[in-house]
Amino acid sequence: MKPDILCLQETKSLPEQLPAELSAPDGYHAYFHFPTQKKGYSGVAIYSREKPIKVSRDIGIDSLDQEGRLIMAEYEDFALINIYFPNGGGPAERLRYKLDFYDYFLTFINRLHMKQPNIIFCGDLNVAHKPIDLARPKENETHVGFLPIERAWMDKLTSHGWIDVFRHFYPDKIDAYTYWDMKTYARERNVGWRIDYFFSSLEILKRIKSIEILDNILGSDHCPIKLTLK
Repeated sequence: MKPDILCLQETKSLPEQLPAELSAPDGYHAYFHFPTQKKGYSGVAIYSREKPIKVSRDIGIDSLDQEGRLIMAEYEDFALINIYFPNGGGPAERLRYKLDFYDYFLTFINRLHMKQPNIIFCGDLNVAHKPIDLARPKENETHVGFLPIERAWMDKLTSHGWIDVFRHFYPDKIDAYTYWDMKTYARERNVGWRIDYFFSSLEILKRIKSIEILDNILGSDHCPIKLTLK
């Protein structure tokens, strides 16, 4: 598709492990963030045709930065944050880690917004916000990814003025998912979750021309989302 900017999450690799076509693809500037403590885990990347003015990889808390979950590219007229939120499953401390990450990320973007009004952030938030955002909400009310405490943070996020771009364009669209469990062949039945998002500040919303879930693209348990700016 040759996008102007491509954001990837859960890359699970160090740049030196990648072949040249991935570590330095023709026509793109490549930027990575990866875990400092645990190899083969997490990780995010941005490929950009235009060279950003600045690239940063931290939100300012060591315990939240060591898993390689955030990378931000700042351009002349907007900032783009690519983020892979913790899953929160498994031991109880991982859910606590996820909620701490949520809270500090909101503080981070609110502070950034005071300096840069035009912000877009995208990635795997690992939560379905509303019942419309997953195929089986009743069955998953006690499951990580749809817990009331996780969804309450999403309510808080939107109450601070951050806009779920897909729902802005398609407030009532059903059966629109970005993730399907591979073990149960859920994609074939479209038993999915919408846990991958583009969010924007109000200021840049007027420049967003369209958003599309590319659920026809295979190769992962997630599918890509395409956002087009005017």
